[in-house]
Amino acid sequence: MKDNKELKVALVCDWLTGIGGAERVLLELHHIYPNAPIYTSQYDPSGIDWFKSADVRTGWLQKLPKGLKKFLPVLRAIYFSNLNLSEYDLVISASGAEAKGIKTSKGTTHISYIHSPTHYYWSRYDEYIKHPGFGAFDWLARIGLKVFVVPMRNWDKKAAMHPDYLIANSTHTKAMIKKYYDRDSTVIFPPVDINNFKLNKLSKRDGFVVTGRQTPYKRIDLAVLACTKLNLPLTVIGNGPEHNRLIELAGSSVKFMDSANNEELVKIYQNSKAFIFPSDTEDFGIAPVEAMATGTPVISYNKGGPLDYVVEDINGVFFNELTRESLISALNKFTSKDFDSLKVSQSVSNFSVSTFNDAMKTYIKKVIE
Repeated sequence: MKDNKELKVALVCDWLTGIGGAERVLLELHHIYPNAPIYTSQYDPSGIDWFKSADVRTGWLQKLPKGLKKFLPVLRAIYFSNLNLSEYDLVISASGAEAKGIKTSKGTTHISYIHSPTHYYWSRYDEYIKHPGFGAFDWLARIGLKVFVVPMRNWDKKAAMHPDYLIANSTHTKAMIKKYYDRDSTVIFPPVDINNFKLNKLSKRDGFVVTGRQTPYKRIDLAVLACTKLNLPLTVIGNGPEHNRLIELAGSSVKFMDSANNEELVKIYQNSKAFIFPSDTEDFGIAPVEAMATGTPVISYNKGGPLDYVVEDINGVFFNELTRESLISALNKFTSKDFDSLKVSQSVSNFSVSTFNDAMKTYIKKVIE
């Protein structure tokens, strides 16, 4: 095998149309291999400006309107199945959908960083059937899911056999990879830009905060209902199909912000007593780690990605049922405790960008040798 610096490398991702945790992973892979082309199904530079200097390569799917992204799983499967990257020594795909299904040869080492087994085929299939998220076209999305789910599950499982090595972004995802794909994987936590989320020891903390796209599975309604019942100050940051419903559920102690820039978000975290994280299907969850970096404890549902970073009574508390009453009990428990902001901040130091980069470099070196 060639020296790492001499390798011909390519990067692959499902799509590049916005900013999120998956894109942060790809960005750091791009920093490790700045000259590697990035292959993807659709690229919208107006939605994400992190890759202006990168060699981003798309195919025929790029000609379709970006608004059709969610309708394209079958077409993406066809596209990536026919994307042959055998000319490269090393291919790293970062995928939570179809990108892992690319073609390579025996002379290519293919590492796939798995954000999750494809949600709409596996762990969140029932949720997508109930709430497809297409508004007036929900009926069409439901038909498509029901018609294609069996053949696409078969395709997805075969696609997961293509990479030589799998990396999971959390121990929860590792378990899901084993459950749905029957493959082993190595856990490397995603990069969190904790250096931008500093502890301010002079902050006067008051109230609670919850952030995220307001979709049913995020269960932001539980935070709104619980804080309304207890008349606790709550800041809800974000937007989405649940937004109007959340406003209707909210009492006078709850305020809403459609968005917040990085500086505003840091200040809100620094001045909040706790970050509420009620989702039951998070594969990792970057926002809670960012909040903890500012010294803010997390009140989290006791399942999924948060089990990798929330430590009961050290940097947060758990609640065990997805009900208002269970979250209320956790809020009451939280208020009876005294958390050390410095210890909370230090508890997530291992989730930094540099830690991710070092772990990836070490892993890649190991497998290519």
